[in-house]
Amino acid sequence: MNKILWFAFFCCSIGGILGCSSEKEIRTEVSSGWQFRQKDSGDWLPATVPGTVHTDLLANGRIEDPFYRMNELGLQWIDKKDWEYRTEFSVDDELIGKKNQYLVFQGLDTYADVYLNGECIGSVDNMFRTWKFDVSGKLKVGDNELRVVLASPTARGLEEMKRYGLRLPADNDQSERGGMGQDRVSVYTRKAPYHYGWDWGPRLVTSGIWRPVIIEAWSGMKVEDVYIKQTEVTRELATLSADIRVKADVGQEVEIEITSDGKVLASGKKSLERGENNVSVPFEVESPRLWWSNGLGEQNLYSFKVRVTGVEGVIAEKEVTTGLRSLKLVRKKDQGGESFGFELNGVPVFAKGANIIPNDVFLPRANREVYEKMVFDAANANMNMLRVWGGGIYEDNVFFELCDKYGIMVWHDFMFACAMYPGNKEFLDNVREEAIDNVVRMRNHPCIALWCGNNENALAWRHGSPGGWGWKQQFTKEQQDTVFKAYYDVFHDLLPRVVSEYMPGCDYWPSSPMAGPEPTQHGLDGTTSGDQHYWGVWHGFRPLESYDEVTTRFCSEYGFQSFPEMSTIRTYALPEDYDINSEVMKSHQRSYIGNGRISDYMKMYYRVPTDFEQFIYMTHVLQGLSTKMAIEAHRRNRPYCMGSLVWQLNDCWPVASWSTTDYYHKWKAAHYVMRDCFKEIIVAPKWQNDSMLVYVVSDRLQPVEAELSVDVMDFSGKIIYSEKSNVEIPANTSTVLTGMKRSFLLRGASGKDVFAVVRLTAGGKNVDEKNVYFEYHKDLNLPQEPELSILAREEGKQKYILVTADKLACNVLFVLPDSTAFFSDNYIDILPGQTYKINVKTDIPLAEIERRIQYRYLR
Repeated sequence: MNKILWFAFFCCSIGGILGCSSEKEIRTEVSSGWQFRQKDSGDWLPATVPGTVHTDLLANGRIEDPFYRMNELGLQWIDKKDWEYRTEFSVDDELIGKKNQYLVFQGLDTYADVYLNGECIGSVDNMFRTWKFDVSGKLKVGDNELRVVLASPTARGLEEMKRYGLRLPADNDQSERGGMGQDRVSVYTRKAPYHYGWDWGPRLVTSGIWRPVIIEAWSGMKVEDVYIKQTEVTRELATLSADIRVKADVGQEVEIEITSDGKVLASGKKSLERGENNVSVPFEVESPRLWWSNGLGEQNLYSFKVRVTGVEGVIAEKEVTTGLRSLKLVRKKDQGGESFGFELNGVPVFAKGANIIPNDVFLPRANREVYEKMVFDAANANMNMLRVWGGGIYEDNVFFELCDKYGIMVWHDFMFACAMYPGNKEFLDNVREEAIDNVVRMRNHPCIALWCGNNENALAWRHGSPGGWGWKQQFTKEQQDTVFKAYYDVFHDLLPRVVSEYMPGCDYWPSSPMAGPEPTQHGLDGTTSGDQHYWGVWHGFRPLESYDEVTTRFCSEYGFQSFPEMSTIRTYALPEDYDINSEVMKSHQRSYIGNGRISDYMKMYYRVPTDFEQFIYMTHVLQGLSTKMAIEAHRRNRPYCMGSLVWQLNDCWPVASWSTTDYYHKWKAAHYVMRDCFKEIIVAPKWQNDSMLVYVVSDRLQPVEAELSVDVMDFSGKIIYSEKSNVEIPANTSTVLTGMKRSFLLRGASGKDVFAVVRLTAGGKNVDEKNVYFEYHKDLNLPQEPELSILAREEGKQKYILVTADKLACNVLFVLPDSTAFFSDNYIDILPGQTYKINVKTDIPLAEIERRIQYRYLR
């Protein structure tokens, strides 16, 4: 039996910035004593809430690790069954004495009936909504039983599909893998689409109580919600209002006061009626401390307290935290078409970042530590934006707290991706409530930059013009009209109205990618307007150089695959599986073209190794090269292009994918490359015909005086040409500093034997440095066995390695086998005659570092 400690909060926070309404409110989480079983069969087993059926079965030894080898295939029966959870909790006289008592489920996955003391108090059908049940008069002093019966999501999805009468397209739903033939039912259920499989994820269709269960009780009055609406924010003045939702048991005259840091900002008398009241209190903050994105300034935050006072003193209060800023999407007609970029506090910001997917197939395993690592990895790679992709979840409150903290702007899709969806009234009503729940939950976070309707739905359907993904051809003209009307109703009517009503001033974009919201632009990828998903590299098998050849206003998706590193592969495969064409390795590669595409691109730029571990390492090198060429192309092309969001930052299980950090958040080469290419100031040389053009790109808001040097040397370090010049780097733009003929740089040497080092220094410090090769690496006469010297040192409790080489060593990867270690630089070129000082975060003693350290390089 679960004996819950009931307690009253003066100020609390359940997973976010929401805070508590009053010291008189009782609020507690029902988190212990849970049991589960397959419905009406078997013994009750211990369960974890929040949790999932899969993880509870695993914890009880009833299934094997779903991620290991091909175990996933044997677990498809789980989503075909109904499951039930139960617990008991104790209620005391104090709580029973409260007039208002509610049971709140912050996340139920997905179809569920909820029973309290044997009585069904409600049914739910949406994983993304918060479900709140009035249980006043239904609780009793002493023990109470709570039971949740979860219906099979695939069985219910099949029922919904048959009821709707149309088989809607959902290409990424791996129905055959799930034993459901062609019945792709994911789109009929408001549940995370990626659970049904994706081209980087497994098919593990979960059920469970995936977010906390809360009991709250209060009497008199409660401040339900406070929204700090930012009408206008400048450096001189923030014009704001506190939009307050108050529930009252009785009508009365009250005074409402807004304070921050102990200072009263506004106060006034209001007449509240019995029931729900919506009150708006305007106020101002002079010379506000503004919230800035990573790299542009400080992430200043304000706490605002709303206090409601009656004749008996303070009746209710609530505190919220937000940042003051002006953040908007700018679309203006220009000579090239129409701009697409973000402006923060009046400053045009080049968006540097990545797309994210959920951190785990089993969502409750993604705790605060996991989120902290993910967002810190983004900030540490000089990102200022993350796009929450539409096939996952509306992210956890802690994610937005961390983005506020680290200055990461958030582009958030609504949860629709790569499919068409129903348009019946029940579905639309459900989606509306889902959208309201999540917009209201997130709207005080200053990091929110944009709401987007969906991922690639418009591109795939391409209404009114040929092309798309072949979906339209599956339907009659009448059916096509029905399918598109449902699309339009959701993404051009329902969702923008929710954003406008509940988060006024925040921009909305119907679909990504899209040239524009007008009917003639539906399904067109943005090259002269809107945003673009550029998959000419990878899916189109175009050379990496095409990143420079294709114009884009804002590249919100692009990427290249790699395998995870060997230490991760060992968590799901045995040595007998170490072949990219083995069944296990193919099972952990969900792109049907993945392995072949990696190999074909590798042949284009590098020599393909036959050794498995060297091949895995080379996939990282190749992904890093692709990432470098893409980011530099986008940044060189600013201000025409104002955004570069890599696909993708993270993984939901150990797998070959487009991620730059794997399931265990280990950095691949691409993540190091992103960090260097997203720096505030970069040099970005490129070959154009027979000349090397040296671009410099700066995000600084002031010009910078610097020195540019170009050295051409052979692989043993001998200089054959050197030049230095003083340059001025313009503010917040891209410019060409110089152009140099290939023949001039080579001075008669072969391009296979030399390379150029382009370096930018300012104030005696190295600002950025790039190595430029005259040929593809596969054609270079690289040294066969460069000798590396590695010494371990400690300075100020920090551990370092000092690395030198007698000849050029390309893309050197350092590893400490069988240990956790992070190297501040990795996959780097070690130039002859130079010493590289690399920080190593590890618990291993210095002597052990020197003894155990291993490295790989380009052979």
